[in-house]
Amino acid sequence: MVTADSLTSERGGRKEEGRPGPSTGQVATGVVLSSCLLAIVVLALYEAYISDKLDRENQIRIKKFMEDYKALKPTRFSYADIKRITNQFKEELGQGSYGTVFKGKLSNEILVAVKVLNETKGNGEEFINEVGTIGKIHHINVVRLVGFCADGFRRALVYEFLPNGSLQKFIASADSKTLFLGWEKLQGIALGVAKGLEYLHRGCDQRILHFDIKPHNILLDHNFNPKICDFGLSKMCSKDQSAVSMTTARGTIGYIAPEVFSRNFGNVSYKSDVYSFGMLLLEMVGGRKNIDGKDDNAVEAYYPDWIHNLLEDGEDLRISIEGEERSKIAKKLATVGLWCIQWHPVDRPSMEVVLQMLDGKEDNLKIPPNSFDFTGTRPNASMPERRPRQQELDVISEVHEEIEEINDLQGK
Repeated sequence: MVTADSLTSERGGRKEEGRPGPSTGQVATGVVLSSCLLAIVVLALYEAYISDKLDRENQIRIKKFMEDYKALKPTRFSYADIKRITNQFKEELGQGSYGTVFKGKLSNEILVAVKVLNETKGNGEEFINEVGTIGKIHHINVVRLVGFCADGFRRALVYEFLPNGSLQKFIASADSKTLFLGWEKLQGIALGVAKGLEYLHRGCDQRILHFDIKPHNILLDHNFNPKICDFGLSKMCSKDQSAVSMTTARGTIGYIAPEVFSRNFGNVSYKSDVYSFGMLLLEMVGGRKNIDGKDDNAVEAYYPDWIHNLLEDGEDLRISIEGEERSKIAKKLATVGLWCIQWHPVDRPSMEVVLQMLDGKEDNLKIPPNSFDFTGTRPNASMPERRPRQQELDVISEVHEEIEEINDLQGK
């Protein structure tokens, strides 16, 4: 018997058997879409990972920069820090009148030069001058003060480290093949020092007078770019101040301007630094003959009047020069140096004018009057005379000018 349920079941079965299933193309499309979606998700996750990694690296880079920047700002160190930085004063770089310089290292491989001041010498004036002046200024041709130590009676100054040391060891005759830097490099050094001095005289809030420009106080970096250092004898004054009150000579004999010794030549001013710079130029041109390369005091240098007479007569400077261009550099440096060492400050150029002279052509420079020819007699042009040995002047506590005048009157 055929019932209604059986008929319904048969019809349903026949209907289900006749319904078409998914085609092969639809299956392939689904697989492709799923793969693309998976690839997009994986790519998005990878990009998110890379972005997060770059962010972390940037944060590390910024943190490292901030650590390095903090280390290069003037920081106060304890004496224990100084011992750690110098590895218990292991490597000595040199000695001066006021202390010993050691090589040191801060974090992040930052090398420094640490000057430990003598405990018994001086009254702290040099320390105050250094921190009070160089700690506030920043210039490519002025050495950077990294930090200082004032721990009880122990005092130290921490500077950036300059691998080539001072210009002093490179002040050699052009005949010296091992120490002579070459005229182009010497001209670059002269320009750098002039820019540093011009900045000290005109670029700071207050005018800074160095008072001890000499080869020892010109440091050279790895590219022989010069940086002025050692501001222990410096003085600050306003830019509109034409003279500085000073009752004692300060600096190094051979580089000190005449007016620092005697007011008969004029007032002490920024022109005193110009004089020292001029002597530095002449020493760079004339060179010096080192004895065994060790004794810096036992030297022989060319007299400024000897160089002046050679230039005035149109003679060669009697130094080893190859090529006309190099000869022009030497003559330019010598001529600018002679202008800078005029006896009276009013006759000397400012450092701004000095820069213009150094940047200009040698042919446009006139030879200045000979400040050293007092008697009208000339030294033998074939051989320079020996210059007095270089000496350091002890810094004496300054007193009022009134006391100096009273002493002069009593002496009369």
